Amino acid sequence: MLINVLEFFRNLPKKKCQECGQDINEQADCYINICTECDHPAR
Repeated sequence: MLINVLEFFRNLPKKKCQECGQDINEQADCYINICTECDHPAR
């Protein structure tokens, strides 16, 4: 049985920061994997 495409995307788990594990607020064109608190220029 095929599922509805919208239902598929609603059921995807939230994206988490690779550094601290905090949920990332995703944007439509967002490909980041580190949250804004962990992403700093000193790296």
